[in-house]
Amino acid sequence: MYKSELAKLAGVSNRTFRRYLATRRPILTAMGISPFTRKLPPQAVRFISEDYCIDVSKT
Repeated sequence: MYKSELAKLAGVSNRTFRRYLATRRPILTAMGISPFTRKLPPQAVRFISEDYCIDVSKT
């Protein structure tokens, strides 16, 4: 799933979502995800959706 898709599901702009992700950078880096990654692996989508309370079942 792309970061932009998660931002849309969260109801926020891409810029706001990037700022949120910046606060979680150490965790995402530990998962092997760089700030420039566009398409997120399933474990990152699961973490972000639980942390940000995003309902990904809408897709």
